[in-house]
Amino acid sequence: MFTGIIESVATVRAVRRVPAGMRLDLDLGAVAEGLEVGASVAVNGACLTAARIDGSRATFDVVAETVGRTNLGDLKAGDGVNVERSLRVGASIDGHFVQGHVDGTGRISRIETGGGQWKLWCEPPAELMRYMVAKGSVAIDGISLTLVDVTDGEISVAVIPTTLKLTTLGRRRVGDRVNIESDLIARIVAKQLDAQLEAGRGGGKTSGGVTMAKLIEGGFV
Repeated sequence: MFTGIIESVATVRAVRRVPAGMRLDLDLGAVAEGLEVGASVAVNGACLTAARIDGSRATFDVVAETVGRTNLGDLKAGDGVNVERSLRVGASIDGHFVQGHVDGTGRISRIETGGGQWKLWCEPPAELMRYMVAKGSVAIDGISLTLVDVTDGEISVAVIPTTLKLTTLGRRRVGDRVNIESDLIARIVAKQLDAQLEAGRGGGKTSGGVTMAKLIEGGFV
């Protein structure tokens, strides 16, 4: 479990394709201090296990499922990635609960920088839009962000200067692919209500499913 508060931007040292997926070498810098083999690290929001540690460098094995579902397969030597160690008991939660299980990738559709703010627009996979609601949470490349706008096919997040400085978001460009993890609570609530509605209708499929926006409009949350 993670919080979406990025600790550092690590540097990709090597990417090697292997039959089971890929092997990723990162220079974690200070994040490597105290890290042990077997520890979990979120890399661009994807939970990976440290397989080897040598000073500040760590090696992670990335299975084919993760390569296909995330943007980790796009990485090359020299790229920067957001990293966060797993949440410790008693630590503060300044972001939101992030599992490190990326739901899919979206494309950055536009970036607005007027009015003294930096707003990123993204097109998530269509099946994730039901979990998106203005003022709700989303993790983009592992960063805990608050949704500002939610349209039929786009979401936007406003990014503060500190986040731009401490993460890779300031380097992103229109067309880039980013990892998206929808809010855990939104997924659980929507799934449970879908099941109740389906049971109440004799097993018939609901129209479009329950969305978080519908729940809020109806006063359920």
